Amino acid sequence: MALPLALLLVAVILTFSFYSRLPFPTAWHFDSSSGAPDMWAIPGLFVFWALAVQSALALGAVCITWMMSRLASRFLLAESAVISPQRILLITGNMVGLPQIILVFAMLDIFLYNSYQTHLFVPVWVVGIAVMLIGGVILGGFFVQAMRQVMAANRKVSAKQ
Repeated sequence: MALPLALLLVAVILTFSFYSRLPFPTAWHFDSSSGAPDMWAIPGLFVFWALAVQSALALGAVCITWMMSRLASRFLLAESAVISPQRILLITGNMVGLPQIILVFAMLDIFLYNSYQTHLFVPVWVVGIAVMLIGGVILGGFFVQAMRQVMAANRKVSAKQ
């Protein structure tokens, strides 16, 4: 759960860095073709909701990790597990960081536009797709590796019989 907590910290640092520069009202939604703002909010309200979502995701990662560790300690014997519980905790605790990366990038783009009237050089939707693809490849790699471990364990059991 280090990634979600680190991203929450980055979001808080960005907020403290840019909050004093936000105009009233603050643009938070932009036209996809021109990049011009088309929705506005009170700066405090925007910051509240942005940090609330980040905090909820980080808290979710903590809760998921805690729940998974409790279940693993209760129902799994670590020495007999085919896939190590630590690996499962690593994946489940940090998976929440994927949407957080996209949200931090969107926050930075909103803060930069409202402070300096410029967008980031990469659109948020491109970053979103890239993060989802990279996350999918990483999760797919973990899945393939886990399936190989399970198949190898099944072969050992079959060979003993």
